[in-house]
Amino acid sequence: MDYGWMSHALLWLIGLMSACAALGAVGALVALGRSNYRRD
Repeated sequence: MDYGWMSHALLWLIGLMSACAALGAVGALVALGRSNYRRD
């Protein structure tokens, strides 16, 4: 395989992982923010 293809795939993989981490962090902050308003 080509080195250019491998670096491209690695860049996409890192980008996908960081996007998932960002979505997870935003979701966790929203869940923490909403938990204060609920009365259980």
